[in-house]
Amino acid sequence: MRALLAHRDARLYLGGQALSTIGDSALWLAMGIWVKILTGSSSAAGLVFFAFSCGILLAPVTGLVADRVRRRPLLIAANLAAAAGVCGLLLAGRGQVWLIYPIMFGYGAVNSLITSAQTALLAVMLPADLLGEANAVLQMAAMGLRVISPLLGAGLLAWAGPVPVVLLDAGTFVVAAGAVAALRIREPAPAPSGVHWRAEVTAGIRYVGRTPALRRLLITGVIALLVFGFFETVPFSLVSQGLHRAPAFLGLIEAVMGVGALAGGVLAAPIMRRTSERALVALALLFVAAACLLLIPAWLPVVMAAMAVLGLAIVWINVGAVTLIQRRTPPGLLGRVDAALTIAITVPQTVSIALGAALVAVVDYRVLLAVMAVVIVVSAVYLAAEPGGAADPAGRQTSAPVPEQVPVRQER
Repeated sequence: MRALLAHRDARLYLGGQALSTIGDSALWLAMGIWVKILTGSSSAAGLVFFAFSCGILLAPVTGLVADRVRRRPLLIAANLAAAAGVCGLLLAGRGQVWLIYPIMFGYGAVNSLITSAQTALLAVMLPADLLGEANAVLQMAAMGLRVISPLLGAGLLAWAGPVPVVLLDAGTFVVAAGAVAALRIREPAPAPSGVHWRAEVTAGIRYVGRTPALRRLLITGVIALLVFGFFETVPFSLVSQGLHRAPAFLGLIEAVMGVGALAGGVLAAPIMRRTSERALVALALLFVAAACLLLIPAWLPVVMAAMAVLGLAIVWINVGAVTLIQRRTPPGLLGRVDAALTIAITVPQTVSIALGAALVAVVDYRVLLAVMAVVIVVSAVYLAAEPGGAADPAGRQTSAPVPEQVPVRQER
């Protein structure tokens, strides 16, 4: 971490992104709680996250954009556009609840663009041996700030309504844009590929298909996310039916999840260096399954422990997956490979969010948690199984395919 924090551009970018994450986390939860308060429906609240996930389905387009332009100006523009777009939530209210859904769809699309551009920019900005630490810091920010941001979002919502939450998120997007603008990175400028746009859009998924490590990661993600989306709806029922608390109490258990995420961020890179990216993800999936089982009794101390474990595990999954993508992909394809994996796993996740929103109305949430545990264990076992071909002791592939060549010219 010392080497990472000694890097000026890394400090600027990670600091700006961490502040932006505060607004994101506060808004994300607050919108679900707000819809629950306005409608009284856990299903309607869960559909807020469904709309966001539908926006991520534009990932093939956003990934191509991230590979065809310089990532630094793209991130500046995307953050400023998000700041303007999120202000549209100020128009929503009891009579316009529907307006939240299209805005969250757009929020998801911009998030997809920022994620693809960020994955590619970090690989250019930092040496390979610092990527694990950088991804861990980002995940600590994304998940660890749940210690304060859910309480901030839920608290502001309960105290003054949605307006301060929306303005907070818009302001943090502006700060993130400013941090990117201050970078001194010398970024390669992509040159025209000379191939048909369809071939460019599908280049990412084709590369994943012929790279065993990425292909196995993709299949694992699809299996797990068939049920992982239930987490967007089940907690509302856990709070109301299991713990018998008001919807805003969800902010407290999300904050505990953030504590676990901080521990996960500290441990992720050291564990990954001693094992592999794949091993880190597989272990994390087993922790997620354990957390699902611990949530079933709905005993508050156990629920808090389970949420901490869940926060740690989600950080490990994201750090391991993103680092694997960055280390196994040529720079000119990073945006599209990241987008291809995003879209391939977002489809089952989106379906599972919608399914969870429907099932929670007719099936006890404890049954859904048990099903989630079983399916996620299956995904972990599949990922941990030895892939075809040689592997080194750390589990890394030793016979990687020749990467697709994408012409770039160096910026002078």
